Amino acid sequence: MGVKELPLVQVTGVECCAPLALEPLAEADAEVLSERFAALGDPVRLRLVSLLANAGAVCVCDLTEPVGRSQGTVSHHLKVLSKAGLVTSEKRGRNIWYSIVPSALESLRAALVTR
Repeated sequence: MGVKELPLVQVTGVECCAPLALEPLAEADAEVLSERFAALGDPVRLRLVSLLANAGAVCVCDLTEPVGRSQGTVSHHLKVLSKAGLVTSEKRGRNIWYSIVPSALESLRAALVTR
């Protein structure tokens, strides 16, 4: 399998070599962020987060078709995302509905933004 090249992003008005942050992340924060980023390391989970971030609460049964996976596989991926604190679930009757945890996504975004 060959290496897929990604398009270059043109950034203007930004210094070439920004100074390092004054302090590294606290160890506890790094642990949480590491688990969350690891959970997003799978393409199916990344697609599920994208779907949930744009749709609000969604029944697990409605997530199988968009990602092209069985309900068992989707449930497994949602469990990983839930363990990482990226999604929450609520049982409604016989179905489980999932939604994104906005503050968890914000913590990932904030970790990547230059301060």
